[in-house]
Amino acid sequence: MSLKYAVLAALLEGEASGYELSKVFDVSLANFWPATPQQLYRELERLAQDGLIAARVVRQERRPDKRMFTLTEAGRADLDAFAAAPPRRPTAIRDELLIKIQAADGVAPEVSRALIEERLGWSRGKLARYERVRERLLAGRTEDEYLREADRIGPYLTLSAGIAFEEENARWCERALLLLERRAAVG
Repeated sequence: MSLKYAVLAALLEGEASGYELSKVFDVSLANFWPATPQQLYRELERLAQDGLIAARVVRQERRPDKRMFTLTEAGRADLDAFAAAPPRRPTAIRDELLIKIQAADGVAPEVSRALIEERLGWSRGKLARYERVRERLLAGRTEDEYLREADRIGPYLTLSAGIAFEEENARWCERALLLLERRAAVG
């Protein structure tokens, strides 16, 4: 899959500038489809050229003009076709930390602990952000109320996946730290 469909899906929320889309990616999509702002801007240009999104310029005083992007009917049809097709291959983990841990027997144990503690901090930070997003989505409603009343369920489902992913990352980090501690005690 290319960045194309992640951008089109982000525009389901409505018109957005490139800057706003980069913030959407940081908060809700980066856990499963990261992109740099430069990648986003290049993709926005391609999608506009292909007629899948429309761009309009908004004049601003005291700031440069900004471009706002919206999904076109052609973009929505392309996204719907993509959403209906089965994934081409199962999810695969590509994680630099796991390669480092796989090879860590030749380094001091405190190096591995520090790397895992850093990951644990990242996971806890992301969980805190995701919980804030969840609270904003629910807006004081219970989950059942949200499911009955919300126009779209996709953002909530993907947010739930992000929460589960980071909870599992945190559990793995805590277990790995415990196992390193036990190994050190055995000595």
